[in-house]
Order: sequence, then C-alpha cells, then structure tokens
Amino acid sequence: MPDSPTIAGRASGILLHPTSLPGPGIGDLGEHAFRFVDWLVEAGQSLWQLLPLVAVNEGGSPYNALSAFAGNPLLISPAELHLHGLLPAGSVAPPEEMDDDCVDFGAVAAWKDEVVRRAYRVLVESEDEELRAEFARYQAENAEWLPDYALFRALRERHGGKGWVAWPDALRRREPAALAEARRELAAEVERHAYAQYLFDLQWSAVRRYANAHGIQIVGDVPIFVAHDSADVWAHQRLFNLDDRGMPTEVSGVPPDYFSETGQRWGNPLYRWDVLKQDGYRWWIERFRRTLQMVDVVRVDHFRGFESYWSVPADEETAIHGEWMPGPGRDLFDAARRELGALPLIAEDLGIITEEVEALRDELALPGMRVLQFGFGGDDPENPHLPGNYVHNAVAYTGTHDNDTALGWYADADGDARRAVQKMAGGDDDMHWRMIETVLNSDAGWAVMPLQDVLGLGGQARMNTPGVPEGNWAWRFRHGALTAELAQRLAELVSAAGRAPDPRAPVGIATDETVEEE
Repeated sequence: MPDSPTIAGRASGILLHPTSLPGPGIGDLGEHAFRFVDWLVEAGQSLWQLLPLVAVNEGGSPYNALSAFAGNPLLISPAELHLHGLLPAGSVAPPEEMDDDCVDFGAVAAWKDEVVRRAYRVLVESEDEELRAEFARYQAENAEWLPDYALFRALRERHGGKGWVAWPDALRRREPAALAEARRELAAEVERHAYAQYLFDLQWSAVRRYANAHGIQIVGDVPIFVAHDSADVWAHQRLFNLDDRGMPTEVSGVPPDYFSETGQRWGNPLYRWDVLKQDGYRWWIERFRRTLQMVDVVRVDHFRGFESYWSVPADEETAIHGEWMPGPGRDLFDAARRELGALPLIAEDLGIITEEVEALRDELALPGMRVLQFGFGGDDPENPHLPGNYVHNAVAYTGTHDNDTALGWYADADGDARRAVQKMAGGDDDMHWRMIETVLNSDAGWAVMPLQDVLGLGGQARMNTPGVPEGNWAWRFRHGALTAELAQRLAELVSAAGRAPDPRAPVGIATDETVEEE
C-alpha cells in the first residue's frame, strides 16, 4: 500500500442497488430513493454504494448490459414524471400483478417501455420550448455515445430483440448507407430512446444532488468488460476480438476459484488493447468521464484484469482452458488522468491477486477491498481478508453483491470457519451484527455493508450467485423495513467505531493527482 493513504478519514456506508428499493415492480428514482438517503443520514452513514447504473438486458444483470454509458430506463419513476408534468395522469399505475418482493425484469421492462412511450408523446405534442431546448442540449452534450446507443436500441427493437450479429449484414457491418437509412426510418424510435436517457439523467441527478447535499457520497461501479450484445461492441467492433461475423474469438472469465471449480466463463468479448492504445484509450476515457458525471467515486470491477486477464477460447464451455494475457497496466489510467484529471477510484482487487496486480494498484495509490467472509476457513495468518490484517487504505465489506448474505454464509460455513468467526466475534448470537461491528471496528478507512446484512436476512436475499445464470439481481426490501430503531442501532455502532460523519472532515478519496508522474 502507498505510504500516503488515499482514503480520507473513517466512514461507513451501505451497498444497495436502486432496483432493490421499495415501489411497484422495481425500485426507482422516486420517493423511496430520497427516503433511503434520509435513512442513511439517520443511520450515521456517509456512503451509498451502487451496482452499475447501466441499461440492462432481459436478464437484469448490471454487469451484462446493453450499454456501458446509458442509464437504466427501468429506474425511471413514473410518479416523478407525472409530478413534473412530463407524463399525463393515468400513466403512473403499474400492472396489478407486479411483485413487491422481487423484480420481474420482463414485466417491468414492458411497463416502463409504455411509460417512456407516453412520456415521449408528451414531448412530441408539447409546446414547451424550454423542455425541447434542454433535451437538445442533453443530446449535444452526450453526442459521444447517445446516437449510437439510441439507434442500437431502435434497431434491436425493430428486429424483435435479436442481438446485432443477427441483423442484416449491412447493419451488422455498420455500412454508412444502411445506418443513414435506419436513422431516417426509425427517427422517432431513436429519439424516444434518447429521451429515455434524458429522463433517467434528470431523475438520477436529482437523487445524487439530494444525497450530496445531505453528506452522502455515491460510490458507483465500472465493470471491466461489456456485453457482446451491446451498443458498445456494435458501434466499436474494431476495439474487440471478433471474427468476420462479429462473434467473439476469445471471451472473458476467471480460472477456478472460491466461487467455482470450473472457473467462471463470463463470455464477454475481450478488448484489443493494442488498438485502444493507438486511439489514446479514447473509448475508456469517455467511459470514465460518463461514469464520473453520475457518481462521486468509482469502484473498478475486476481490477486485476488491467494487469492481466484470463482469456478463454470462445468455443470452450467452461473457463478451465484459458490463459493469462497482459492488460494495459498503468498506461490506461495515466491516459485517463491526463485527460480527466482526478480519478477517485477503488480497485476491486479480489480473486487471484499476484504481486504484479498489487504493484499496479499501489503505483496508482488506489484503495483495495477486503471481504470479511473471505477471512475464514483457511489457515493463512497473512490472509488480507482477516480483520487483523486490514489496512487504512482499503474498503472493508461484510460481503459484496457476489457473496451470500452474512447470515446465509454463516449458516452454510463449515465447522472451522464457524469456529473462527465465533472466536473473532465473541459469540454466535446476532451474527450479522457481530460481523458488521467487526468490519466497522477494523482499521479499514471505509466500511460498507450490504443492506441485507443490516436487515439480518438469510440466503434468500442474496443478490447474485456467480456462475448461476438465473434468479439473480431481483431481491428487494419492502417499505417499512428501515425503521428508526434500526438506524439508531447502526448509528451507535458507527459512532463507537469513529466513523460518524464530521462536516469538518468531508468524506472522499484523495485523487491520484498526487501519484508521481513517470
């Protein structure tokens, strides 16, 4: 770790994706998002960590999205649109069969699509010149990615949801005449998808401003890889390892690890880092720029892949037969810093971490991650996830979105792990609170708990199970679960651990501007 820690002070926060908020069918950017911020303040928190806010495909995974730049239209609040005159009365009510306990992404997508269509109709029929001017300004400010994304969504819609490799050859190959014709034929549909992004940004910006005004920093997330069926790969095919048909020749994954004996074959196309470098890493720089317009701090998912990544032949069914390939290393981050200045980043340095990965993280002076659940069950006294080994320049978690909940993990842990955590916690009653308290009292600069752990929920509330394609991302909590008593208990633990908010010492990550230039 660097001699000068980049995490300022001590703070704590909650990991919760907005889809998990209360509300009809799915959490959104309306009333419950603001009320959640209020509860965070009451609970003595300083951080709200999210999963990627990107537009998701039919499976709902924010790590396999339709775009690395576009916000998730499923998060648009119909009630907020109506409140601001952007949606007519009667367009707010969701279908009666919507579930309050989990997200049915297919049903929600159909409903929110109709909401956006009606809101777009308001725009088309409106005489509000200010609204039109604001939308035009938004389009101009996001011209780097929005036109391709909106056309991609319109074409995907036109072709029944099929991936871009199944489109007519001229569109798949992005022949200029075919693209121009598509933009003419689908002008209204393209504008509608662009308008959905305007509405998303309008609502998310309001939530973020409210959070920041109340002392809450937003921690976002950038997955290293993008989905093959995405606007990014379709629009920038030369940046990825694809064959003449547009299919990946090698795909992403990780070798066998804690989560899977056969590794994880993620299946994302891999970057042509040599081409990206020739471009000055422009696509990545714009991705960082866009993300930092939406959040205050960025967790860089699968950071080790920037040092070296696991390349799996596309015809392999598992990730076993892959090989490590060199990533861009510091070169990418230096290029982004030269263009964007400060980069408040957190390195997700989990998995198979080598000395080279640690060296890259430390050269960039980035805080890493520590996960309490990974600290038990082995006999390595130097395990970095053991609480006694935490350093200040790290973010400590009871678990992440890829882990079981604290109680779910404890229920399934083997005897050695259970005994070890009991010894650490001084007992086994209220184990989720004991694990939370351990993380809060650690030396890590920041401590973050998934909301499921604060609520004391078991494995049924798990957000994601790596390697399992179905049944993920759907968990939600109900209105009324975040009580004043729960906030008070958490606030007391936070205060006792020296993590209570202090207006004289703002929460933040010292940027890598202080890193010595090469």
